[in-house]
Amino acid sequence: MINLGQSIRTIAMAMAVVMLATSLPMNFARAAIVTTDEVVAAQAADEDRARVIQFVAREDVRRQIEALGIDPDEAARRTDSLSDEEIQQIAGRLDELPAGQDVIVVVLAAGLALFLLLVVTDLLGYTDVFPFIDAQTK
Repeated sequence: MINLGQSIRTIAMAMAVVMLATSLPMNFARAAIVTTDEVVAAQAADEDRARVIQFVAREDVRRQIEALGIDPDEAARRTDSLSDEEIQQIAGRLDELPAGQDVIVVVLAAGLALFLLLVVTDLLGYTDVFPFIDAQTK
């Protein structure tokens, strides 16, 4: 037959273990509402960080960094340790830097300036480069 005292003692011991386990401090996952702005800001920070790291990894940038006496790998490591605000500032400055397309504009502007200079000197009679310009009728 079942001993009633032994059963009560077993149940009491199990309840004591359960009570002790539930009273111990535990780290639980806590859910919170995440706003759209926070998600967009986190994604923008990740995209900016990727752009800056990609920029630092370019061969021409690495050569310039080496010319300045800085180890390119150290620069890449330091880029990883920048805060989101610092990365955002740097990525904003990358957009302001001149691109390779500006070279074409400079070449065209220099060609136009040279053409105008030759036209003026032809008009003044110093040169005779363009036959369609008569400086002075003789």
